[in-house]
Amino acid sequence: MNNSDYNKAEKAVNETENSLKNAANDAKWKISDLADKARDYINEKRDNDQEATQEDWLDRVKSNFSETWEDIKDKADEAWEKTKDAAEDVKAEWRKKTN
Repeated sequence: MNNSDYNKAEKAVNETENSLKNAANDAKWKISDLADKARDYINEKRDNDQEATQEDWLDRVKSNFSETWEDIKDKADEAWEKTKDAAEDVKAEWRKKTN
């Protein structure tokens, strides 16, 4: 296998690592956003002279986490496919060289 093939495989692994790091970082920011939204929810209810309820808040949280999970899942799926494809390319090249 030539150096180019190894470089392609290494690049795919690096891209996968970066993609997963970005997904984790996005999740961290979503959690920070969620805290801000909790404060906004409480203030909104207070301003409208309404009661802030746990059930209402949890409905909002479920919606937010559902969106976050989908984002993370999509990035993880994409990273998996890139890594798998690169690994298959490396295996194919290795087989060519060893046969």
